[in-house]
Amino acid sequence: MGIEVTGKLHTIFETKQVSERFSKREFVLEMSDNPKYVQTVLFQLTGDRCAQLDGMNVGDQVVVEFSLRGREWRSPSGETKYFNSLDVWKIEPARANAGRRPQQRGGDTRDIPPPAFEPRPSDDLSRDADDIPF
Repeated sequence: MGIEVTGKLHTIFETKQVSERFSKREFVLEMSDNPKYVQTVLFQLTGDRCAQLDGMNVGDQVVVEFSLRGREWRSPSGETKYFNSLDVWKIEPARANAGRRPQQRGGDTRDIPPPAFEPRPSDDLSRDADDIPF
């Protein structure tokens, strides 16, 4: 499941070598539809994806594609805990006129115009709107 959000880079952490074969890099994104209620959300990049933050700076507007991950952990004493992570697949600078709208609203996207309606070539606009093909 892929989710996309737009926001402003708030904090960028250094890459951490967790084990011999696993590295991760975390960053915090500011997201809000209302400046009064800004959300600061922690995301992570892993492995080769850590380099995607190179050249980006705090304050940059970015588009982030990620998946929500979760797992269960049971302590030696039998206590169960649950952990979530937002695993980033792609992060890129936001472009005001990119022509695409984020699936999930994050940052201030009021200046991005809604996409214009363009029927697919296979659409037959003369058929009834409730005509289901199956």
